[in-house]
Amino acid sequence: MIYLDHAAATPVSRKAEIAMRDYFSEQFFNPSAPYLPAKHVRENYEYAKDRIAHTIGAKGADLIITAGATESINLAFTAIPENAGEIMILATEHASVRATAKHFAEVLKAKLIEINVDKTGLIDLKDFRKKLNEKTAFVSISLANNELGTIQPLAEIAEIIRTERDQRLKNKDKSPIYFHSDASQALNLIDISVSRLGVDLLTINSAKIGGPKGVGALYVSHDVRLKPVIYGGGQEAGLRSGTENVPGVIGFATAAEEAKEHINGNRKKYQEMVKILKSELSKCKLTPLFLGSTKHQLANFCPVSFPGVDAERIIYMLEETQVYLSTGAACSANKGTVSHVLKAINLSPEEIAGSLRISLGILNTKENVKEAGKLIREAVEKEYERTH
Repeated sequence: MIYLDHAAATPVSRKAEIAMRDYFSEQFFNPSAPYLPAKHVRENYEYAKDRIAHTIGAKGADLIITAGATESINLAFTAIPENAGEIMILATEHASVRATAKHFAEVLKAKLIEINVDKTGLIDLKDFRKKLNEKTAFVSISLANNELGTIQPLAEIAEIIRTERDQRLKNKDKSPIYFHSDASQALNLIDISVSRLGVDLLTINSAKIGGPKGVGALYVSHDVRLKPVIYGGGQEAGLRSGTENVPGVIGFATAAEEAKEHINGNRKKYQEMVKILKSELSKCKLTPLFLGSTKHQLANFCPVSFPGVDAERIIYMLEETQVYLSTGAACSANKGTVSHVLKAINLSPEEIAGSLRISLGILNTKENVKEAGKLIREAVEKEYERTH
């Protein structure tokens, strides 16, 4: 098997798996129970939250543990005040951000504004400055895009938002403006610091970094007030009730620390692999169009289009050789919908139809990446010859 879809899911790391093991059958106690073994589990749970928070330059008390990035995003949007005029998102945001923004805009009767991107998926800062105004209540821009790997200049965006806040204060306007970022794809490849990025809310996800699925977290700065999304026993500061997922959080903490420790080494390793892959794909008779920003892109991403072929057919052909990749976000690819991300960067219908998302990770080596490049190339050439 050659797996090239690490942006969709990653295998749980050996260290995370071992760290979780005891909490399934030995240390199984409910952290809210009053007796000593349960109190020890509570301590370990809180310590795991501290460990996760530390990897993004925060404290455990700043984190709300959730069942994954989608829930974290939904929770983040509850910060929007009821009198909000406008909600802003980037045109290339993940489906979970788009759907949540649309829902809150409808419920609050607010206007939903999309910020344009350039042909590499990078935010158009001029368009952002033009659209940001005194009615803007909430801005959500991902740190790195899940289809292109394009990294956004969050610190620069935060500075623009800060200027708008200052202007409001001068005008004696106390209406808040919150800045959220979905960093699900970035935790294992970017050294994240919430203060450096200037965000009020940050979504992170265990499943993308070698941790277990079904666990995520939302960083919340001190001046942000959220509303509960799940009611019950009052866990997670009353915002997300339910018995804590202790094994999941222990696994998340271990994976997050591993990711942080190996950021520089992984970045260099994936850059070399992507270079090998691009070299192989460039030998194709059908000239590949590499997507995203070469300067501002996650090191493990290699999105590519072969205009003139049907990428879905290529995926099925490659599956027969045990090479696994996708045409875009896993949730969209499964529905057979056209990628809004590729539309936003103004690709032609032919370029969109021929697009593959390749994302490397722990299961890749230089050898299997080179072999994958050869097999992709052969499949593309075979399919092109069949249809032309």
